[in-house]
Amino acid sequence: MNTPSRRSRRTACTALALALPLAALGACGGGSNTATSAEKGSGTGTITVWAHQGQAGESTALQNAVKSFNSSQDKVKVKLTLIPDTDYTKTLTATDASKLPDVMEFDGPTMANFVYNKKLAAIDDYVSVKTMANATDAIKAQGEINGKHYGLGMYDSGLGIYGNKKLLDAAGIKYPTGLSDDWTAAEFTAAVTNLAAKDSDGKSLDLQESGGYANEWGTYGFAPIIWSAGGSLLENGKAEGVLDTPAVASALKTFQDWKKYTDPNTDGNAFAKGRVALSWVGHWMYPTYSKALGDDLVVLPLPDFGNGPKTGQGSWQWGIGANTKNGKAAGAFLDSLLNDTNVTAMTTANGAPPGTTSVLAKSDLYKQGGPLQLFADQLAKPCGDSRSDKSCVAVTRPVTAGYPTVTAKFSQALAGIYGGADPKAALEKAARAIDQDFSDNDGYKLP
Repeated sequence: MNTPSRRSRRTACTALALALPLAALGACGGGSNTATSAEKGSGTGTITVWAHQGQAGESTALQNAVKSFNSSQDKVKVKLTLIPDTDYTKTLTATDASKLPDVMEFDGPTMANFVYNKKLAAIDDYVSVKTMANATDAIKAQGEINGKHYGLGMYDSGLGIYGNKKLLDAAGIKYPTGLSDDWTAAEFTAAVTNLAAKDSDGKSLDLQESGGYANEWGTYGFAPIIWSAGGSLLENGKAEGVLDTPAVASALKTFQDWKKYTDPNTDGNAFAKGRVALSWVGHWMYPTYSKALGDDLVVLPLPDFGNGPKTGQGSWQWGIGANTKNGKAAGAFLDSLLNDTNVTAMTTANGAPPGTTSVLAKSDLYKQGGPLQLFADQLAKPCGDSRSDKSCVAVTRPVTAGYPTVTAKFSQALAGIYGGADPKAALEKAARAIDQDFSDNDGYKLP
């Protein structure tokens, strides 16, 4: 592979930003290993806040949180700007650090890039000890770089397999009841195969393939296979030797073999309409699936490829702009934003796993005995972003400013493998490309 010039790498990065809404630009800034600290300020006055404009319920919850904070005291006034979701990350990326707000929301995997480009400051000195202690371990893992926290989230995310109990029982399929008796990859494949044999069109599985896999869904949805096979997307700044191992190639060959049993799901209703018995997707489909199946809906962990079942995690986070002159006021707003009232309102609106221990414990969906307890159980066993062992489950996508390259190259390889490419060759090519980019950019060293 030819090594592109610095200029051409930046041009490629611009295209990547347009292609990957979850990814900020990896090699498009001068980053250094010098940390950026916000100014403490007076703790009074007006602060600016930027957030993505998500679904209507989320926006309303956020607007109400701002109104409540502004009316609860007279020291700090928050001025909120909502930016359309499709433009949000590109706006943060294109805006000079000096023009960014005091407080900003950002998608979890982009955090390291914004730290690298001196757009975010550590928040540890500005949010209260209580707020930090109340964050779940998985949320803290997503927001941490070298012992400092640059973000905290109101909510998290997770993956699982939704099952149609009626169809599973009719086929005589024994299925897991929780993390402790998860399917092995072979058992999952056998279930898929047996269900397909009893189905008129030979399809038993939904893998949310309609949008393709050469995108962030490819990475978020199926990197758990890599981790469960004992591999990693990246370790110590290198992909070769962890992404392209024989065990990972074998696991993705299994993934490839599922295609013949998978409904293309072009209408989005394969599982809800009962065309398939199993759907590999995240917590966000629960409302639709629960409404469609009622008591026939079961929630199962992803299969174990040898290193224990794994799931992705991480979502939108909140941080403090590196150039704020009022870190104390910014921290006061974050303390308010992350209180029980606001986190409850937000997670009621979007159905996501709460990012604080206090709200998680009381959530009707995620509490012990709730219909989505599995997701909470998974998030209670965080791996961080390091190579995981069997005892942990929820893995953070690599916390690196080079994440755009990692996700682009891996998801392209995944899409190729699903389409019939040789897993070993595709993974080796992806690993080489990732390592070349990291070498070109001095490893994307972070403070």
